[in-house]
Amino acid sequence: MRGRGPIMRVDALHYDLPPELIAQQPAPSREQARLMLLSPEGGEPRHRRVSELPELLPPGSLVVVNDTRVIPARLSGRKRATGGRVEFLLVQSLGEQQIEVCPGELRTAATWRALGRATKPLRAGVDVDVWRRESPEQGSPMLVVRLLERLGDGTFTIALWTDTHHSVDQALRACGHVPLPPYIRRPDGPEDVERYQTVYARHDGAVAAPTAGLHLTEALIARLAARRCQIARVTLHVGLGTFQPVTVDDLDRHPMHAERYVVGQATVDAVASARAEGAHVVAIGTTTARALESAADPGRVGQLRPSEGETRLLIQPGHPWRVVDGLFTNFHLPGSTLLAMVGALAGVDRVLAAYRLAVREQYRFFSYGDAMLLWRRP
Repeated sequence: MRGRGPIMRVDALHYDLPPELIAQQPAPSREQARLMLLSPEGGEPRHRRVSELPELLPPGSLVVVNDTRVIPARLSGRKRATGGRVEFLLVQSLGEQQIEVCPGELRTAATWRALGRATKPLRAGVDVDVWRRESPEQGSPMLVVRLLERLGDGTFTIALWTDTHHSVDQALRACGHVPLPPYIRRPDGPEDVERYQTVYARHDGAVAAPTAGLHLTEALIARLAARRCQIARVTLHVGLGTFQPVTVDDLDRHPMHAERYVVGQATVDAVASARAEGAHVVAIGTTTARALESAADPGRVGQLRPSEGETRLLIQPGHPWRVVDGLFTNFHLPGSTLLAMVGALAGVDRVLAAYRLAVREQYRFFSYGDAMLLWRRP
């Protein structure tokens, strides 16, 4: 909920971005991306590298990461009956159910909400064969997708099963493609399997990466530990809603998407210890910040409570920050809810001035782009 204040007009979050600055490939190494530092004391932004992050954080800071794992959510196959090409993008897991794959034969299938695209309209009951990613349409298909029903929001309910000895999860990993964002205008490649995933990814469920975390390496995390920085984890499964455009003038009227998250007791305790020691809480990415603020204890400013469920929290200017002190994040789309969150932390005017400087200095933008470190306004 936004605090009392003037309407946040979306056009106030605009900046001009040349398309050639939208990164189409990751930096040659994770740590070598550029880093713009907005000092908490104010002043001009400084130009650094992600590899310097441990030295840019106060010693003893609590660094919180989002350990969601991106699933290979894009599936391409052919209709079993006609051979027509079909593409699915998995959006949300709906659990398992028994499916009659042929008369008298039941199979346990994984069900998902998904987007679907085909040359002809998709109808319930259609079966789609999906082959291994590295050998499309060769040999026997590894995965079968059945369209169960069309939902009112334009998505479908689908069921996935395999006719082989592999599990559905194994088949999905072998057949699915990396769900690169729509502004990366190339097919996914073998390098994306590694680079569009954080090194600490643990829990399957995201269909987009928590992109600030893509910069961190095991070596950088070790250097953070050498600076007495503690590492804590949250899980927020990033959904396609993170790319949802804002189509209203007043951000209060934007229908914020829901994302599943978990903040466990270990992270609650880590934040409590940081507060007791006067240490800063630094979120690696906007998804981490959203999870932390969603789990904020309403009765104790600066503290968390164990939380699990869905969050629709929209953080925009006027948000009463309770947990996050600092934010390490990539550069975000003009007029987006993520840019609103960054402006809520450090001030819209200051952030937009920094973005315009980043354009002049040829920083790389969005998921595979460069990063920024900024702090909550006093």
